[in-house]
Amino acid sequence: MGRSTEVNRKTKETDISLEFNLDGSGKAQIETGIGFFNHMLDSFIRHGFFDLKLVVKGDLYVDSHHTVEDTGIVLGQAIKSALGDKQGIKRYGSFILPMDETLVLCAIDLSGRPYLVYDLEFSSDKVGYMETELVREFFYAISYSAGMNLHIKMLSGGNDHHIIEAAFKAFAKALDDACSMDERIQGVLSTKGTID
Repeated sequence: MGRSTEVNRKTKETDISLEFNLDGSGKAQIETGIGFFNHMLDSFIRHGFFDLKLVVKGDLYVDSHHTVEDTGIVLGQAIKSALGDKQGIKRYGSFILPMDETLVLCAIDLSGRPYLVYDLEFSSDKVGYMETELVREFFYAISYSAGMNLHIKMLSGGNDHHIIEAAFKAFAKALDDACSMDERIQGVLSTKGTID
């Protein structure tokens, strides 16, 4: 089964059921009620070679904020849980992803210490039915609930769809790299002897 986990989270704003496998093959079944967000999560799963089953019932009659943010919280919890004690993982990962005119860098440290550095700029308020300002909220929620240092930086870009998609794909590739095993690592890759 690999490094897999299930997370369920229910509040007055969202009801989320998630199954996640770090050692998957890129299979995704995603229902969030937001088409563009589904597309971005599908890109993340396929390019990171993870597996994901996700059903989100959110208060979309209000707006998309709670659905996107809470999905980030639950996905971050799933990543943290699937990593377990982090024995043998590379810990660090980075990727620079091109998408037409757009170039986005993502770098990750699975240090257990949450921090987000985010540098994406958009020219529109929405792509499809998802507000562009929620991209930051999603990555912030993941970084804090997973306990990762996450940097996302746009090096060039023009089309908002391309910028967001490049960010999700770069995040996928960087996370896949950071989660991968290295037989040279004895225990965890830290002078402290722990990554928490």
